[in-house]
Order: sequence, then structure tokens, then C-alpha cells
Amino acid sequence: MADAGKNVWLFLGPELGEKQIAIDAVIEKIRKDSPKAVIEETVYYAGDTPVSVMVSDILNGSLFADTRLFYIKNAEIMNKKEDLNKLLPCLASLPGSTYIIFISDETSISKPLEKEIPGKRIFWELSDARKLDWVKSFFTKEGFKISEDGISTILELVENNTTALRQECTRLVLFMDKNREISGEDAEKWLSHTRQESAFILFSRIASGDLTRSLNSCRMLLAAKESPIAIFAALASCFRKLIAYIALKNAGIRDDAEFRKIGVTSPGARRDYGAAAELFSKVAAETCLALCAEYDFILRSSLSFPDQILMDRYLYKIHSLSDQKPA
Repeated sequence: MADAGKNVWLFLGPELGEKQIAIDAVIEKIRKDSPKAVIEETVYYAGDTPVSVMVSDILNGSLFADTRLFYIKNAEIMNKKEDLNKLLPCLASLPGSTYIIFISDETSISKPLEKEIPGKRIFWELSDARKLDWVKSFFTKEGFKISEDGISTILELVENNTTALRQECTRLVLFMDKNREISGEDAEKWLSHTRQESAFILFSRIASGDLTRSLNSCRMLLAAKESPIAIFAALASCFRKLIAYIALKNAGIRDDAEFRKIGVTSPGARRDYGAAAELFSKVAAETCLALCAEYDFILRSSLSFPDQILMDRYLYKIHSLSDQKPA
């Protein structure tokens, strides 16, 4: 029997890049402890695979590998009493060559489960200063110069985690000339061509008033296993900016420096928020922000409700508010 505290980890929080580094460290530790072992890795998504199946697979040996590593993602939804009654004894009787990493973008999970996993770490989002330093350092190491506008544009267009930043910055250097500084326009031009679907692209669809494209964008995100909770968090950030943008517009302020203060920096962002301000009144934008919190709560409290239907309802409500023109 294994000591579950040594063989089980819980990695929480929205910072995916540092979380992946921690996962890689676990794999390296397993390889160091068993240098000749072949590691069999299995990924489960809580809610997709029944806990009874997970437990059976974990406790039963493999025909092909002595050392096994299980990843259980979306661990925050594992809170049903009947599931915990199966899972907790499993952790207590874990085979010695079996390892489990529970993963969640949230900062906490079910208390009974969390209590059984001493190896807990929370990976918080990077602060604005750390994100700026991260991007600047990335391009410096690659031998590129980048302007402040270039950095601001990247941070505005890319999701707030170092995995997404590394992926998009790596793509960007493929198109850039080391002999010239990367500007905000350069960053926007190439990222808009290469970036994958994201919650921020979904906001662009909302800003354009195109419900069909919004629905399609959201379905692509869900198909790519993007967490609806993460989508709501990103859209809430966008609607906060929109409320601030509308307030500046209603006050007759057109100064780029003021828009920078609220995080609307790149030409593309100004187009998106300008278009959204034509569709939504301040009250409507505030209602959109409230809907993010409302549907996030519904999602967390109704785990059996299909994500796709929930997101479709949410987007229908958001687009229906765009009929309320600014005064």
C-alpha cells in the first residue's frame, strides 16, 4: 500500500504554464525514483468518466506497465457523496507504483477530497507586472526587440496564462524580423492570423452582434475542452472593460492614453469595444456582466445541466440585450 500523500498531488488555479512545469517535475521525480520504468499515462475528465470507472482502472493493474500516472481534470466537480465514498478509500489503498494528479482551474475542490491530498499547490494568475516582464523576457531571449505597445497588444489578445502566452509568442517570432522592433500593429496583424479560438475572440463575435458566429465560436471552445467557468471569467473581464469604455465615451473622452488605462490598447481592441459600445448601453453592459456571474453560479450548482445548452442560453440573453441602444 502506498502513502497517498506521496503519490497524489492536487494542482489548482488558472495559471496553466506554471502548473505544467509542476506536472513535469512530478514526472521527472517518478522517472528518477524508477529509472527503468515505462510510465503509462491516462487522462480522465471528471463529469465525462464515472468515478467508479476511474477507481476500477486505478486499483486494477496494467498489463503493459508497472508504473502508472493518472491525471484527473476538472476535479472541482467531484463533490457528490457517492463519488467521494468510492474515491477516498481508493486513495488510501493506492498501489505503490500508481500516481494521481488532480487538476482544476479553480482554487479549491471538495473539502473531504482536498483534505486527503497534502501535496496541494495553487497557481494564481500572473500579475500585470509579471506578465509584462514575462513577455519582454521571452522576446529578449529569442533575440527580438518589442515595443511597449507590442507587449500591451499581446497581453490584450492572449489569454492570461503563460501556456497561451508562450504558444502565441512562439508563433509570432516565426513571422518577425530580428532587425526591427515589434510594434503593436505587428503583434495584432500576426496574432489575428494565427491565434486559435478563445474567449476573447468570442467577445469579438458578441461585439459584432453576430449571434450565429458567437454560438459557433462557443461550441468550438467547448469541443476543445475549454472550461465554461474560464469562458465566463474572460467574458466578465471584457464586459468590465466595456463598461469603462462606455463611461469614457459618454464623457466625450477620446484620448488613447485613457483607453490604455482601462486595458483597451490595440487597434483591434478599440474596434471591438467601439462596436460593442454601439450595441450595448451602459445598463445593458452591466447586465451582461451580471449574467456572467449568474450563469457561472448556475453551472457550479447544476452539474448535470449540459454545458452546451447552458452556454447557448447565456449567449441568447447577451445578444438580446444588444437591442438596447445607448442613449
